[in-house]
Amino acid sequence: MTTNPTTSPTTTGSTVTRMQANVEGGKMIADYWENIFTAPERGKKVVWYNGSALNPIFQAAGLEWCHGEAFSARLAAQHLEGPAQLAGAEYGYIQELCSYSRTHLGCAVLSNGGGPTPGGETGVVSALDQQELASKLPKPDFFVNAYSGCSTGQQWDEVTYRVFGKSVPIFNVSIPFLWGNKPDSRYMGGQEWDEATDYVVAQLRDLITFIEAQTGRPFDWDALSESMSYIRTASELRLEGMDLCAKKPTPATYWDWIASVAHINFLPGNQELVDYFRSVRDEVQYRVDNEVSALQNERYRLYFDGIMNWNKLGWLAKRFAEYDAAVIAGRYTHSSFWQEPQIIDPNDPLRGMAQHYLLCPINHSLPTLDYLTQRDCERFDIDGLVFHSTRTCRAFTNPQTMLASSAKEHLGIPAMFFEGDVADASFYKDDILESRLVAMLESIDVRRAKAGV
Repeated sequence: MTTNPTTSPTTTGSTVTRMQANVEGGKMIADYWENIFTAPERGKKVVWYNGSALNPIFQAAGLEWCHGEAFSARLAAQHLEGPAQLAGAEYGYIQELCSYSRTHLGCAVLSNGGGPTPGGETGVVSALDQQELASKLPKPDFFVNAYSGCSTGQQWDEVTYRVFGKSVPIFNVSIPFLWGNKPDSRYMGGQEWDEATDYVVAQLRDLITFIEAQTGRPFDWDALSESMSYIRTASELRLEGMDLCAKKPTPATYWDWIASVAHINFLPGNQELVDYFRSVRDEVQYRVDNEVSALQNERYRLYFDGIMNWNKLGWLAKRFAEYDAAVIAGRYTHSSFWQEPQIIDPNDPLRGMAQHYLLCPINHSLPTLDYLTQRDCERFDIDGLVFHSTRTCRAFTNPQTMLASSAKEHLGIPAMFFEGDVADASFYKDDILESRLVAMLESIDVRRAKAGV
């Protein structure tokens, strides 16, 4: 049996079957942000942090926490990023700056009252816009930064520190890049891995000492162990659901796992988190058992490499579905966010935490990224790779052409590239995505025809 090259969407396009668990999970996210917005009136200290998932430490310390990238992504997903980005532009942050940081720095400007730019001019962001954003996100009592693999992220806290007049305490956790250039280097193993782990663990202990000074109370180690126990269980359930997507047709897609990123990334480690991911896993299992597919007519199985284009999440899901293309997995979802739960030891939580921070998908050398990409392409029987060249995140984009070439050489699968961004919709062009997607699907059809599939 052969297939004809695809030159246009199918007549009706596949219908995307949304996961009910993720619809219901949206309330958890809304409640989380509302909790932060009301923190000052409840007498709670607020920490702004960037980069790694330090939230279990903040939870154990009795703090409320705002993850900078998460808040920027939330605004972009709701198409509310404009006022913050405009405030950032007025303050002097250029468009090529990471749009996560640019958006959150704009929020910092608004949270600090907006007003004059460094040059003394009056800002043009309206008082209404300031009220909409600044009155919701409370000012931080202190900053913490723990960025790996990204030079912008490693300076984000320092720039925010300046916005608030250098008056808010700051702590930076340095996470070394895993170069993978020692003789015994391998994924999660070798001398470099062990030394980097010890180095980060020591810094996490220093961070806890810093937090004790800010809160004026001893750190609750038992609470940290309990939180990490919940996170380990939630992550195991999440991975069980992902594994089920190896089935053809897939019961869930990359877009479903994107919808649950917030939960595993920064929500509290508690029973509610475990219950949520159990409901996700169970729903995927139900679909497998009852032959319910994520797409009505799955013809192509794709891998997505790149941070999510949050402005276009729903749009992209529908666009790929129009071509009966099921996006199954991706580096951002499947190689991130407590993705190796077996290394989490609740009795020694800092070590497993430090190792997960080192496993950030932009903190690896090319051989490791190559290994992870091809592992998942084989695991999910991928037909083609989609590379989202994130305009303002070069750390994620830099290795993509090499990953595409390697996948072509070793697995024989084609790739396509399109440009977009994490929180700035102006960089995305739909006609470019469509033309390149069509070309890649045609090449898949040709490959299948030659193989007599």
